[in-house]
Amino acid sequence: MSLIDKVTQSIYIDGEWLKVDEAHSDIIYNPAILEPLTTISAGGEAETKKAISAAHRAFKSWGSMSGRKRSRILYKAHELMLADAERLGEILTMEQGKPLKEAIGEVKGAAGFLLWYAEEASRSYGEWLPSSVRSKRMIVMPQPVGVVGAITPWNFPSSMITRKLGPALAAGCTVVLKPAPETPLSAIEIVKIFEQAGMPPGVVNLVTGDAEAIGQEMLSNKHVRHITFTGSTAVGKYLMRESADQVKKLSLELGGHAPIIIFEDADLDKAVSLSLASKFRNNGQTCICANRVYVHESVAETFQTKLQKQVETLKVGNGLEEDTDLGPLINAQAKDKVQTHLDDAMQKGADIVCGGDTAEQPDSYFMSPTVLAGVTDDMRIMREETFGPIMPIQIFSDEQAVIEKANDTDYGLAAYFFTENTSRAIRVSEALDYGIIGVNDVFPAVPEAPFGGVKQSGTGKEGGHHGMDEFLEKKLVSLGIES
Repeated sequence: MSLIDKVTQSIYIDGEWLKVDEAHSDIIYNPAILEPLTTISAGGEAETKKAISAAHRAFKSWGSMSGRKRSRILYKAHELMLADAERLGEILTMEQGKPLKEAIGEVKGAAGFLLWYAEEASRSYGEWLPSSVRSKRMIVMPQPVGVVGAITPWNFPSSMITRKLGPALAAGCTVVLKPAPETPLSAIEIVKIFEQAGMPPGVVNLVTGDAEAIGQEMLSNKHVRHITFTGSTAVGKYLMRESADQVKKLSLELGGHAPIIIFEDADLDKAVSLSLASKFRNNGQTCICANRVYVHESVAETFQTKLQKQVETLKVGNGLEEDTDLGPLINAQAKDKVQTHLDDAMQKGADIVCGGDTAEQPDSYFMSPTVLAGVTDDMRIMREETFGPIMPIQIFSDEQAVIEKANDTDYGLAAYFFTENTSRAIRVSEALDYGIIGVNDVFPAVPEAPFGGVKQSGTGKEGGHHGMDEFLEKKLVSLGIES
């Protein structure tokens, strides 16, 4: 029996799965073997409008439900997701390409967001404000925003969904979900889990298909009060412009160009292993992975030698194979971009330390993990987000100068550095202009902590109690009383 059916129902509105219309359908491919996985519905404006209407109707009862009742459903969904993590991981690997061990880890992490927000659902506290006027009493009352349009990316097709839907649902909002066109299957499975957990009809709705048409209906429909999006900065700017007429709330987690700084007092073995893990996790297709590596001149040779030895052991292949470390890139466009960055660096004088070739067959989406030395600031790889398995290394000698280089970008999502000096840890953390700082750590995304960038890397936070605040309005109730 096949893990995935030939035809998969992918539009879920008001508690009902719609049949796939052959005239309006999309084929989903496995990027590792370039073969079809299944056919899904290609929805558009009409389906999105119906989904928004269903979410709007469901909001009155879901939003007024006690946090404790919402918590039970989210907790049940968490349990179901954990119990099915291996199967869900296989589906994720087949549609996205990442190694199975990474995929199962992502599914378990996604379940963790449901657990965290199951716990937070009962904790949307209000305030009683001391009044400066004797005849007034003032209450700040938190209330859910309303219908949320959630637009999620292909690089983390499970965890990005629960990181958005967990807090939205815990706060009392209803949701219309649009997953990435490349990876809808994980979204379908998560919605099935919500359904199995007892989610009332209309609270969670799913529309796959025409990204532009679905997004435009979310932007123009007055019932959508909040849009949460993870993706490129260019699309984030578009959402900001198009939502301005209705002044919708926005949570935007956009592009990154993360630096990693290796200071002379760093634990080099830790710095090497974690820098490698950051850069090559998900084949470099993460918004917070290491894009620029700055190494102090006194340890540069040792760092590079240790790094090369570890990178050369990495295996590229089908994510379902047990010993695979890097899967394919998501599609041909992604591979072309990475190759363009590599070609530009080589033309401008960079040296290949290891890798640099196209792995496997040339018409595949595989690329070898690559380390570059001798990179300069005019290279595209040092100015733009690569989203692929290339690690450029630049040598520095001065702390203040390297901080200025690290900050010299329009992005501000994540930055990392390695040091064993406590004073430097505080000093550099304060100086780096990023929303997330990792000190001897490259895995900052956990359910209990806020995640989000500054500058052109977005607005708003996901994770922690901060993530639920994004989906709550604070209403002031001013009571006039007889004094």
